[in-house]
Amino acid sequence: MIDRAPFRARLPLLALLILAVACGDGAPPPPQADGAYPRPEGSHRELGLAGWAKVLCSAVFVSGREPREAVYLSGYNFLPEEDRERVRWEVDRERREVRMRIGELSRTARFYGDQGCIIHPRDHDGIFFQPVPVTTSLPEARSQPWPMGDAPGDAASGTPLPPEIDAGLLERAVAAAFEPPAAHTAAFLVLYRGRIVAERYAPRIDRDTQLESWSMGKSLTATLIGVLIERGELGLDQPAPVPAWRGPGDPRAQIRVRDLLQMSSGLRFSSHRDPGYDPATSPYLDHFYVYTGAVDVFAYSIERPLEFPAGSTGRYRNCDPLVLGYLIRQANGGPGAAYLTFPQRALFDRIGIRRQVLETDPYGNFLLTGFDYGTARNWARLGLLYLRDGVWQGERILPPGFVDFVRSPAPAWEEPVYGGLFWLNRTGRWPLPEDAYAMAGAGGQRVFIVPSLDLVVVRLGHFRGGDEGTRALDRALELLVAAVGRRPSPAAGGRRLP
Repeated sequence: MIDRAPFRARLPLLALLILAVACGDGAPPPPQADGAYPRPEGSHRELGLAGWAKVLCSAVFVSGREPREAVYLSGYNFLPEEDRERVRWEVDRERREVRMRIGELSRTARFYGDQGCIIHPRDHDGIFFQPVPVTTSLPEARSQPWPMGDAPGDAASGTPLPPEIDAGLLERAVAAAFEPPAAHTAAFLVLYRGRIVAERYAPRIDRDTQLESWSMGKSLTATLIGVLIERGELGLDQPAPVPAWRGPGDPRAQIRVRDLLQMSSGLRFSSHRDPGYDPATSPYLDHFYVYTGAVDVFAYSIERPLEFPAGSTGRYRNCDPLVLGYLIRQANGGPGAAYLTFPQRALFDRIGIRRQVLETDPYGNFLLTGFDYGTARNWARLGLLYLRDGVWQGERILPPGFVDFVRSPAPAWEEPVYGGLFWLNRTGRWPLPEDAYAMAGAGGQRVFIVPSLDLVVVRLGHFRGGDEGTRALDRALELLVAAVGRRPSPAAGGRRLP
């Protein structure tokens, strides 16, 4: 039986399933008919208000941004365009709360310390778990050199660049990432051979600012699964150990951990990337509901029936990384402090990350499909871990072969664009070598790992940057490849070659 706190939106069928398991009768096969599983509840307007309230709350209380700037640049996309000008919002700094309204309709999100901001359910002014502090065991960052800390000594603090880098082109690349201002780039950082060779931030943002990262958190989920595999607690090809899928005749029992990592589980879960999706006629999508519905996102995902046979069809759907999140929670004894502190203890402290805000639903489940906040340097460290094949300063953190797995094309996808919760460059979608792969999130959030150039590139920005942000990043990447794509020959004495 699935561990869960009280969930208001349970359907009668789920209650019968739980009762059957409790009585020892076993879970019946999952329903396959339309309407026999949880659906989004609430209007697009109400859910959009909830999502925007959460994003504004995080911008103010997690990122330290100014409210008016954040309202303009972030979160508005949750609400139908025709409603955006009607919104009224208020930030209560004493209660650390944000409320958004349209007429009499309102939704609230509140800041809960190291669990960040959480949407309150429509009929409950609070959450259903006890927040816990998440602390690091590492010393002050300025006491340790990069990459374990932030002590001066990299190119960003004045140390000379490697002789093979074209300094002029590198400078132009960084400038291009921020041009025009309408790109709304917040941070741009370049690692070359493990060193920070370029780093720049927008006004009022610095290297300690926790910025919106969105679906880059999916790659973080993959990393945490990799940690569990390295510890022997999960296997890549084992059936996903979800108790609710173990009933007689349940076809979901065939879903492997591998399938979930490759977004090929086959679970029915509506998404804006589905073929035939039409925003004008489609109902509110499951993909967005996990962000805005204030529901138990693990239960909501696990209860989906199959649409396709496991491992047969690749679809970009939030349910797969959320089921993986459930497995992470189960490996830590279920909901509670051990689970909420696991990423810090098992991963972040080992690679120099002192704080990364991983937000939850009202039931204490990490929403790492999108509600995650980190600094540019945090993401650079994660990229460096992959560039170094999952080994950090001599310590293996990810199992042998795992990095090759996440950067290899998922066979169920029609095009070689997706790996194991990482996007791939096999079709040349970015102006980078073909071996590049990336953590990617809405609003132009990117961590590129380029093994052939020994390069990691981090770009963070705000949603309103849109196409301008994409074009700015492409120009920056083109210049960056030109800046680092040449090597000095011994005869050249370290000079740049023409």
